[in-house]
Amino acid sequence: MQFDPMASLTIRNLESQIKALLSIRAAHHGHSMEEEARQILRAALLEDAQSPQNLAEAIQNPFAHHGGVDDLPTTPREPMREPVQFES
Repeated sequence: MQFDPMASLTIRNLESQIKALLSIRAAHHGHSMEEEARQILRAALLEDAQSPQNLAEAIQNPFAHHGGVDDLPTTPREPMREPVQFES
């Protein structure tokens, strides 16, 4: 798939509150609203493309930059208790 680097996009019926929040966010980051929208779209779409393919990766990835979860201590477990028997 080939992308056109100069494509345009018009967004109609955008709520005024969303537009205002985009404007505030853009000003906070020192960008125009168009550039802020581009960065939001880029981040959202590239994140989706690189998202983990299974639950284990989804759980481990947020902790990778802290050293991962492989070295966490395990909690000792007791054997399961027998279920309670109720007389009828």
